[in-house]
Amino acid sequence: MELSKYKTDVDDNGFTVIENIYNDAEIAGIVSAIENTDTSGETFRKSADLFAIRQFLKEVPTVLPLVLNDTLKEIITSIFGEDYFIVKSIYFDKPGASNWFVAYHQDLTISVDRKVPVENFGPWTVKQNQFAVQPPLQVLQNIFTIRIHLDATDENNGALRVVPQSHRKGIYRPETINWDVETEASCNVGRGGIMIMKPLLLHSSGRTTNNNRRRVLHIEFSNAVLPQPLQWAEKMDVAVTTYL
Repeated sequence: MELSKYKTDVDDNGFTVIENIYNDAEIAGIVSAIENTDTSGETFRKSADLFAIRQFLKEVPTVLPLVLNDTLKEIITSIFGEDYFIVKSIYFDKPGASNWFVAYHQDLTISVDRKVPVENFGPWTVKQNQFAVQPPLQVLQNIFTIRIHLDATDENNGALRVVPQSHRKGIYRPETINWDVETEASCNVGRGGIMIMKPLLLHSSGRTTNNNRRRVLHIEFSNAVLPQPLQWAEKMDVAVTTYL
């Protein structure tokens, strides 16, 4: 696979879409693993509008060989770098009748294993015994996110809308977006395709209007070493698919 174009897209615009990364059998296997998981734990969130699994790859480890297929591993090493590892994973299921939407924002926190005072790290949040903190800007600039689409997604069922090149502007408060200057793009992705994005890219998600389901795996990658005693909460090597 020739990946230089996609790498340029991510560097220049903050995102790219690559189709046909997973075949029907792989998607069916991922969905089956999710459906056969005990969802009673603290990392599972269920409502009429949204079902989410935090620390997804830890909670559903049987998906690892399917999610980290050879094509995805090639994408990770070619576009991100050979020393990148997984640092966060979430599964989102937005039902067809969902009114769930998310306003424009940047992803400004990372998941870590504890709350301790570290210079330039903060503010902190704690949700369901999971610790999140805003790190220095260079840590955020180092991260890549892959969104794996288990359903086709377009403007009518919550495809991400993004502000191209906004990842280059540091912390960019959504209330200050100048729409006379900025543009908006819809990141439509087919079933089995992926979207790659930088967490500082301004992005939002609209309500579903066509009654079609949207299931997405959100996985973040970094090669940064955090200052002691902080550790990534979900650090996992890509090559051997075991937690470190």
